[in-house]
Amino acid sequence: MSLEAPVQPLPPAKLRGLAHLFASTRYSLAGFLSLLAEPAFRHEIVLGLVLLAALALAGATTPVLLIQGGLLLALAATEALNTAIELIVDRVSPEFSAFAGQAKDLGSFAVFCLLLVNLGFAGWSLLALV
Repeated sequence: MSLEAPVQPLPPAKLRGLAHLFASTRYSLAGFLSLLAEPAFRHEIVLGLVLLAALALAGATTPVLLIQGGLLLALAATEALNTAIELIVDRVSPEFSAFAGQAKDLGSFAVFCLLLVNLGFAGWSLLALV
């Protein structure tokens, strides 16, 4: 039995400039690809395409389409954060925990709120065009 502490690997050196930008882009793409594995995110993509198509076919203005697109991006970001919370909670607390369940429920509620905002804005915009 050795009394020596285990050797910890050194963290990677911080990147600067364009190398940092390229690394950040790779990390974001990896996160996006990971999120595509989530059925809920794929459903949200379909919903977004349906909303944008309905608005475009109804003759929505460019600002309305841009706002809807921004709201859909906010929904995607919230879904990514919710998925990250779920992954961390499952890693830290693999057994059942009311606290872990509450954390997951709060993340799910955040996604639900953004879904309502997206549907509400699209519905209001469509009604205004009629």
